[in-house]
Amino acid sequence: MTPEDLVRLRRARDRMDREYAEPLDMTELAGGALMSPGHFQRSFRAAYGQTPYGYLMTRRIERAKALLRRGDLSVTEVCMAVGCTSLGSFSSRFTELVGETPSAYRARRHEDSAVIPPCVARTFTRPGRKPAPRLP
Repeated sequence: MTPEDLVRLRRARDRMDREYAEPLDMTELAGGALMSPGHFQRSFRAAYGQTPYGYLMTRRIERAKALLRRGDLSVTEVCMAVGCTSLGSFSSRFTELVGETPSAYRARRHEDSAVIPPCVARTFTRPGRKPAPRLP
């Protein structure tokens, strides 16, 4: 991978970070990086350890956790606020990444998060996939 490819991938990643709540099209992101969709996906995974869609959903779930901790929005409102259009898909992905449903996460008390600086809290609350068990 060339340095120019990495710059273009970083721009695509930065766009996902900024516009996570918008309906982002992976084909459009790939075009912006001057790559075919397949090459974009493979290159992104090689550079960042996950697919572009996985990265985008991680950002959305990260933001959803913050909104759910506030407690003033319903799960459906949070789902729509972070750019997801299907409550079922959002709940499934949230449960997969966080380990509990959005409703259970929202109902749990989060008093301890108020005393932790946000930059530190992000490090420990960032959702991530659990590695798949290896078969013998």
